[in-house]
Amino acid sequence: MDNKIIAFIEQYITLTPDEKEATSNQNVIQSYPKDSILLKEGEYAKVCYFVLQGCIRSYHIVAGEEKTTEFYTENDTINPISYLQQEPSEYFLQCTEETIMAVGNEESNRKLMEAVPRLGQMVMKMSGDLLVKNQLSLDDFKKLSAEDRYKKLLENRPDLFQRVPLYYIASYLGITPVSLSRMRKRILTNS
Repeated sequence: MDNKIIAFIEQYITLTPDEKEATSNQNVIQSYPKDSILLKEGEYAKVCYFVLQGCIRSYHIVAGEEKTTEFYTENDTINPISYLQQEPSEYFLQCTEETIMAVGNEESNRKLMEAVPRLGQMVMKMSGDLLVKNQLSLDDFKKLSAEDRYKKLLENRPDLFQRVPLYYIASYLGITPVSLSRMRKRILTNS
């Protein structure tokens, strides 16, 4: 699994053999069974994650109903706001399938940055990419219809439809499962 971390980093920067060893030594690989709750609303996040294999769902509970806000899959980083701002989490993180992740905390991340200072460049690039991705996702949610959001999700992340229940996808799109079912049927009929 360490090789996946190294391969991911080397999409951004080339690591020396010593940097590869330091990276492997700092990452703690953990497995989580399906349905594991990694973070609950009100808890303080003590770690951040890098998904090597699996799928994690972020969700809020609003008026007793779960509202899915994001799906994280292979090569995604998860830096809970609670972890970054040291305040109670406003959402949950749940594994929707068996998941393997590299887990870091402030101390291990600091040691890694000291051992491989060039990772700072990569982190800056990734942060910029993530900011753009989140802004585009928010813009899409505001300007696209539910049907257009569905089509875009189907085009950009078709794997999700095999990995998570449709009611999670409906929640992510901001519609009910019944509406999603009708929309899917209408799209298939018009194709």
